[in-house]
Amino acid sequence: MDHPNPASTRNRPSVFWSYAFRPFFLAAALWSAFSVLLWIGLYLGGASLPSLFDPMSWHIHSMLFGFVYAAIAGFMLTAIPNWTGRPTISGPLLAFLALLWLLGRIASLVSAALPFAAAVAVELAFPLLLAGLAAREILAARNWRNAMMPVPILLLGVADLLTLAEAHGAHQLGGMGWRLAIAATIALISLIGGRIIPAFTRNWLIRRRGAERLPAANGSVDKAALATLQPGLLLWALLPETAAVGMLLLLAGLLNLWRLARWRGLDTMAEPMLLILHIAYLWVGIGALLLGASMLSAAVPLPAAVHALTAGAIGTMILAVMARVSLGHTGRAIVADRITSTSFLAILLAVLFRVVAAFSPALASPLLQASALLWTAAFLLFAFRYGPMLLRPRADA
Repeated sequence: MDHPNPASTRNRPSVFWSYAFRPFFLAAALWSAFSVLLWIGLYLGGASLPSLFDPMSWHIHSMLFGFVYAAIAGFMLTAIPNWTGRPTISGPLLAFLALLWLLGRIASLVSAALPFAAAVAVELAFPLLLAGLAAREILAARNWRNAMMPVPILLLGVADLLTLAEAHGAHQLGGMGWRLAIAATIALISLIGGRIIPAFTRNWLIRRRGAERLPAANGSVDKAALATLQPGLLLWALLPETAAVGMLLLLAGLLNLWRLARWRGLDTMAEPMLLILHIAYLWVGIGALLLGASMLSAAVPLPAAVHALTAGAIGTMILAVMARVSLGHTGRAIVADRITSTSFLAILLAVLFRVVAAFSPALASPLLQASALLWTAAFLLFAFRYGPMLLRPRADA
């Protein structure tokens, strides 16, 4: 009988640190639930934090540069070995990256008690290292198709710096940092979503249904959708009150809804794990339409557009992708069970309530509270269902 080599066993990373999706997806879910609960508590109680940020600004920062950072790290560092054929980043290096993320979250919470330069250094260490690792792996493999993937991470780092600077007193920035963060994250979703949603849908329709009507191949509609959405959001980050930018975003919204319609989403109603991806991208189109309209008319409140893009497109896509990747990379069938489907329903209701709250000032407080509780439930359900999978070896090991 063969025995394992003690040295090789000693050098092998533990299961939890073997792939980035394990620590970072669990961290994203728990941080998302914690930060929304803390924010709603601050909102109701009128309390504050020992932070440079006021409670609303901290809420924005914690989601865009805490929750989103963790989700992107988990996805990107898990996907890059598939793109490049290189070994996955694991073990002590992955643990160090996760530690930097955690230190950034702590620094944000207590930033008023830190020297500003120290708060900035701690906060930006994570995105800089993440972008550097992603670039190193992609360039080493000469994987030119994905050469631009580190760029949104760097943009998020720039946005993070701008947000910190504004909290420190650079009020002339006028929210440019958080707008740039939304633009960078939606750009990443539009790129990756355009690859995975039609591909997963096509595979499922062929395998399960033998369907002949399949998602359309990437073409001129997709290029036009990206060529209007990504510059439109970047221009909004820089020029948030320009009518021409609003018109560009209206066009981007329509083109991205057309793009989505070509992916046969209605044919996936029987599989929540696929349907939720289409719904998440639906919020990209709706969010762009609302954002463009808010720049042209006071009848459309900006918070409705912002939360359609953040809670709707970003939050729903992250939850959907985390569930799918966690199942696939732990050797399980990619099928939504009852807990997963409940978490999807909870986040969809959370988004709907939050967007409607922006249009209904009289009902805003109860809708905000309901939205926060539903959002928290969605991610705690994910942690409850998928946490054990993330901590244990693959089911087919």
